Amino acid sequence: MLSNIRVVLVGTSHPGNIGSTARAMKTMGLSSLYLAEPKVAPDGHSVALAAGASDILKHAVTVDSVEEAIADCSLVIATSARSRTLDWPMLEPREAGEKLVESALTGPVAIVFGRENNGLTNEELQRCDYHVAIPANPEYTSLNLAQAVQIICYEARVAHLAQVQKEFESNKLEGFVEPDNEYPFSKERENFFEHMENTLLSTNFIVKQHPGQVMTKLRRLFSRARIERQEMNILRGILTSVDKIVAKKDTNDK
Repeated sequence: MLSNIRVVLVGTSHPGNIGSTARAMKTMGLSSLYLAEPKVAPDGHSVALAAGASDILKHAVTVDSVEEAIADCSLVIATSARSRTLDWPMLEPREAGEKLVESALTGPVAIVFGRENNGLTNEELQRCDYHVAIPANPEYTSLNLAQAVQIICYEARVAHLAQVQKEFESNKLEGFVEPDNEYPFSKERENFFEHMENTLLSTNFIVKQHPGQVMTKLRRLFSRARIERQEMNILRGILTSVDKIVAKKDTNDK
């Protein structure tokens, strides 16, 4: 289960932070590290700070963007300070760990950490299902990257151990029971949002020159609802039916 929890570092600029992250992960039993558009590559300093977790560095996957790092994930949680400008579903670290472990039963999930100096962009944050904020001392919130990774990985491990204990008490040690529902991957969600935006443009619900915040609010709505793959397919079917009517009307008008 823990091997399905992916730690994604975005735009990391210090090789030591990559090594310290690997150490934080390994102490909690996580092993999947993705580096999205890193400014530096792991080096000798990274290996030194990994302190025995160099195997995680060796197998780290480097990709060009956040989108590529999370494309096959059914759940994506971003670390973020609470924002007044981007009202997104927020989680406490304990809740984030529980959701990661629950969804990791059926496939890859991701926890995304932003750049050391300015975190994640609003666009990157909007590609995630939830945001998690670590409730640090409001008078001194200076957590470094590896410390933040350690906290979230710890919460994932606590949730994992609770799940193991629950299965033990239920005499189901032979394997976990998979949830009945199945959530879409990040790439599927992006295709859905693109389809929705194109349909809304074709019906003039969204005016291309003045898009406003419609798609941002719709993204937030569906992230909060946490729709399943089957539900998303139904919605895409509805959009396709609208597309056909619009196309037919356009042809008749000509």
